[in-house]
Amino acid sequence: MIRRGARHRPPDTPLLHRAASVLLRYPDQAVLARLDDIEAALPALTDPVDRDRLATVTDHLRRLTPTEAAQAYVATFDHTRHRTLHLTYYRHGDTRARGMALLALKHSYRRAGHQPPDSELPDFLPLMLEFAALAPEPGRGVLRQCQAGLELLRQALHERSDPYAPVLDALCGRLPEPSRRERAAWRSLAAEGPPREQVGLEPFAPPEYLTSPMHTTPEAFTSGEGR
Repeated sequence: MIRRGARHRPPDTPLLHRAASVLLRYPDQAVLARLDDIEAALPALTDPVDRDRLATVTDHLRRLTPTEAAQAYVATFDHTRHRTLHLTYYRHGDTRARGMALLALKHSYRRAGHQPPDSELPDFLPLMLEFAALAPEPGRGVLRQCQAGLELLRQALHERSDPYAPVLDALCGRLPEPSRRERAAWRSLAAEGPPREQVGLEPFAPPEYLTSPMHTTPEAFTSGEGR
């Protein structure tokens, strides 16, 4: 896959991030109601490959009943940590380092003038994409920091021929080509899995986040306002 370099940032990338943010959320009634908005916006994407990728996912969701869509989403993302949408887990696992990474992400949002909701962890991919759509420069930075997680999630989705894989293809294609060293590190992460450090540590996140639900209703797709 051809990657766009760090200096070439297509102006339609915020639109792609906004659409992907909706498509990767739990397909409740609010998300499914926004499929029309996403499909109406797809012609504005300049890359026909990316248009087809997102259209493939919207078509998939339309073919399912709401119950089927919800069950498929849970089977893909919620039943295994190998396909989690919480990106810092891929690198840090259940360790103290992950708690620090989560706090660093939250600070990145705040420095850009964006207040992340308390109802979601700051490494939840749809939230990160929403931030990237609203604040493209710092948003690109946080996605770049979590590129390992994006690539490993993309690989895991392709291994099961999952219908959501095209969304990850589009997202990874908008990030810089990884270096040889990065690719080697990602292969090690894929082979060994994330580290574990569970003694005296709450899993996944600092205590301030542990009672937060994973899924919340997204804003209107066409809205450019933050939370």
